[in-house]
Amino acid sequence: MIRTLPVAASIRRAFCISVMLAAAGPAFAASTPTTAAEHAAGILRAPSSHSVEDTVARIKTAVEAKGIKYFVAIDQQQLGAAANLPIRKSTLVLFGNPPLGVQFLSANPYAGLDWPVRILVAQDADGTVYVAYSDFDWIAARYDITNRAAQIKMASEVAGSIAGSVAGK
Repeated sequence: MIRTLPVAASIRRAFCISVMLAAAGPAFAASTPTTAAEHAAGILRAPSSHSVEDTVARIKTAVEAKGIKYFVAIDQQQLGAAANLPIRKSTLVLFGNPPLGVQFLSANPYAGLDWPVRILVAQDADGTVYVAYSDFDWIAARYDITNRAAQIKMASEVAGSIAGSVAGK
């Protein structure tokens, strides 16, 4: 049985989870441009050479240059401040290609929990900015999507390209 929450409770719960994830930033360590994050299953991350704000702007530019739909950027630090819960800079960017995303939703409707694509831009305790996103192979395994290998590969390549767009000066 799936338990549903009232909308306000769902939003509060999602916010609390995002605050906890953003606060976990110092637990991550990168040794290569894109690595699996420590203590976060299925998460890939890459360092950014830019501030959080500039990284978000570069992601938006890269998304739009690829003809992908840019949905929203959610300033989680601002949400935390409004709730008197201070956290480091953290912005969640949502974007996607509906014809591609629907391929995953048609394979398993619960995949909608991970689509549209999300990239988290977060600053850790020493000021380093990272981009983090879900590994699409991990998402495919999570939802038992076994018949969309080409689409998973494409989503992985696009997300990796967009995450990589913030590495240069």
